[in-house]
Order: sequence, then C-alpha cells, then structure tokens
Amino acid sequence: MGFAKKEYEFLAEIGLGPENLGGYVSGAWKATGSVVSSVNPSNNQTIAKVTEASIQDYEEGMRACNEAAKKWMSIPAPKRGEIVRQIGDALRAKLELLGRLVSLEMGKILPEGIGEVQEIIDMCDYAVGLSRQLNGSVIPSERPDHMMLEVWNPLGIVGVITAFNFPCAVLGWNACIALVCGNCVVWKGAPTTPLITIAVTKLVAEVFEKNNLPGAIFTSFCGGAEIGQAIAKDARIALVSFTGSSKVGLMVQQTVSERFAKCLLELSGNNAIIVMDDADIGLAVRSILFAAVGTAGQRCTTCRRLFLHESIYQKVLDQLIVVYKQVKIGDPLEKGTLVGPLHTQASRDNFEKGISSIKSQACLGGKILVGGSVIESDGNFVQPTIVEISPGASVVKEELFGPVLYVMKFKTLEEAIEMNNSVPQGLSSSIFTRKPEVIFKWIGPHGSDCGIVNVNIPTNGAEIGGAFGGEKATGGGREAGSDSWKQYMRRSTCTINYGSELPLAQGINFG
Repeated sequence: MGFAKKEYEFLAEIGLGPENLGGYVSGAWKATGSVVSSVNPSNNQTIAKVTEASIQDYEEGMRACNEAAKKWMSIPAPKRGEIVRQIGDALRAKLELLGRLVSLEMGKILPEGIGEVQEIIDMCDYAVGLSRQLNGSVIPSERPDHMMLEVWNPLGIVGVITAFNFPCAVLGWNACIALVCGNCVVWKGAPTTPLITIAVTKLVAEVFEKNNLPGAIFTSFCGGAEIGQAIAKDARIALVSFTGSSKVGLMVQQTVSERFAKCLLELSGNNAIIVMDDADIGLAVRSILFAAVGTAGQRCTTCRRLFLHESIYQKVLDQLIVVYKQVKIGDPLEKGTLVGPLHTQASRDNFEKGISSIKSQACLGGKILVGGSVIESDGNFVQPTIVEISPGASVVKEELFGPVLYVMKFKTLEEAIEMNNSVPQGLSSSIFTRKPEVIFKWIGPHGSDCGIVNVNIPTNGAEIGGAFGGEKATGGGREAGSDSWKQYMRRSTCTINYGSELPLAQGINFG
C-alpha cells in the first residue's frame, strides 16, 4: 500500500509509511493503542496513519528504560557526547527531508521547518562540547585537613512532553542536554505531529543500535493525555519537561510536585514589542512582521502586543499595514509563502472566536485595521490581523494562538514598561531604541519582567546559546544553553576529612 498522494512519497526516505507504529519500546517499534490520522493542515487530508502507544506499551517501555539508565549513567560523559554527536550527524544527513516533514505536518513554512531541524543539530553540537564541561567545584573548608567538593551526577530518567508548534526543536533543547548529563529520555511528542516523533526517533534509535547500546536509553511514545499523565505521575521519572499551555502546565506541575520530583515548564507567552520615539522604524517594522506573523502566530514567543510611542504611532502603523497586505499566505511548502495554515481546524475556530471577542470590545477600541477573517479553503488559513485596542481590554491579557497583533500607544518609557509587565505571562519582550539609558533601564530591575529581554530584535528567533524560558505564568523553566544543564543533574555537596581529627564546623566543641 502506497501513500495517498505522490508528494508524500518522500516520507519513505525517513522511514515512514502509510501506516506506522507510534511507540519505540525497549529498542523495538510497538504500539497497541488507537489508530489516528496525521493531517495536513493545508487541506485537512490524511498524510498517514499512526497506531498510538497504550498504557501497557508505556509500562513496558518504562521498565526497560529504568534498567537502561543504570548502564547509560555509568558511561563517561565525553563518551555520551560522542553518541550525541552521531545523532547530530544522522539528523544533518536528513535535514531537508525532516524539514519538509515539519512543514507538511505542522504547517510552518519550509525555511522555518528546516530551521527547526537545524536547531536540534545545533543543540547536538552544543551538547558535545558540554559533555567535557559538566564541571563541579572545589570549595575552601573552614576545617583543617578537610576538602569540600560540589559534584554533579545524573538524575536517571528525564520525561519530555513537547507541543505541536515546535514538534522536534524542543526535544533537542531537552534531550541533547539530558543525554550528555547521563539521563535516559522518555519523549511524548504532540498528538497532532506523530510522524515527526516517529521519524526523529528512528534516526536516534539507529545511532544507539549502531553503537550496541540499549535502545531503551531513548524511549518515545505517540499518544494523548493518558501518556502525558502517566509521565507526570511516574516516580521513575526524576524530571518532567513540559511545553504547552499555562493551564495544562499547572496541572502537570501539581502532579509532579506531589511526588517531590522536578518540573521544567515552558508555557504560554503574551509577548510585547515597544517602539520608542528614537527607534529605527524600518528595522522595527521588519522585526514586528516576523515576530507577529512568523509561524502563523503560533510560536510561544510570537509578538502579540505592540506598544508605539505616540509621536511615531501612525507612521509605524501605516508602514506595518502596507507590509501586512503584501504577505503571501498559502501552501507552506511553496517558495515565497510567508504564512502557512494554523495547525488544526480547532485552531482556526479559536481564531474566529477570538475575532468575535475583539469585536465585542469595540467600546475599548477593538478596531480591526487589517485582516480579521478566515480564508475560505480546505485548509486552516486565516488572515494576519492588526487590532487597535485599549490596554485595558480583557482580550489583551489572554494569549490568542494565531497571527493577531494588538496595537496600543504610550507617552513615556515607564508607561510602556508597566504595560509590558501587566499580563500574567512573562516569556519574551523587546524594545526598539538607540538610547543607552533606555536600554539599560529596560534590561535592569525596573525594566521587563520577562525571561527574554531583547533590544532592537524581534521577540522570537532565540539562539540556543542562551537559556530559553520565562517567568510568571510562563512557568520559570530554562532550557537549551547557559547553565540550563544543571536542571538535568543532581548536585551533591561533599565534605571529605582526610585527617585524623574531627573539628566541627562553626567551632562547635561537642565533648
């Protein structure tokens, strides 16, 4: 049996067929759950079928993973880094094909799809170097003939639950670091992007098999909430990394906290760009377009709120409306397309509901300047939308996961910062200015309260070298670069007495 469409035949080159098993369990493909369809958001037609993993498959996989953890954590970190280097090479060899799959199944344009896979490759490269730098420290002891050390050891098993908007990059942020830190990885991909989960897992599995290592070191499942809940409750999993909504993230955190395990959350963002009166307007407009329209507004770092200084408000707005009207919407695999479809029909319905809510708040502005409609087609296409509205409107406080930009004006920097910080979320933010005093206030204690605080660049498109994550209802987690690796390890403070006396700390004399 072949694929329903000729344009899907490239999937065979990355190990996919018209029917696929969605569980990689103890080094073998196995799935006994429900059969679901992977759907192309451009036309809502089936790409391929996937049998999801059942709870029984999950338990079998976790038993094997728990056993494999004993071996993997005993392998020296630089040797683990070599395995991750090979994973990066395997992904690099299939970069274009995997990027095409991301674009097909998720709906983001092809350059973004390829860029997402490149991000995992970059994370592999980063993790290889990190594998030789998981350094502890030597701490001076106040006691003679004593030495204090800080030692880092693996946690054991790390659970990674990823979302549809970055169906493989977020895995890379977590898994590459977790693996070199000596942890096994259990991955539950997004239910609506199972083909990406399977294709990436196949490449990873081949590397472990080639090196005669247990396949259970990297275990993956396609499935829904049942598998996610099992991961959150599983006492064998020392850290759960969850990417998704603040509502679901809070439930995951509560479940994980009940068993005193660690939780790493990457949740909702309601990100803002501030444009000051001295800004380079051309640079700002290009940045706003990418930040608000890229990935059809479905990035957690998408710009959803735009604050313009009153003196340049109309000038920026006029230029922005012109470029919005020039944006090409269509098949994400076609050259020149800038905006593909929303990921699901439910996403399209939520866009419509959001537009209705905006119109209902006409008394608080609620004026649609451009866009605001669903595009009639078989797919989930909508128009990128700009809305003029008051900062006090309730819709501004919520994250509408689509290409909707709320525009507001301000008079002073202090007012703009207050507006930026006024929402529950705290992921990404950016300001456009040339004044050093404004820049340093913005990145200082009285500036943005977000985890990502940019200057003269968009809110999205973060590099892997820095820690990625946000504050408040965004969850407080940090992934990828900087010292994020410390979350994937267990810290021990070790005091060693190499003498024959027993002096006590703080000078205590105990008999």
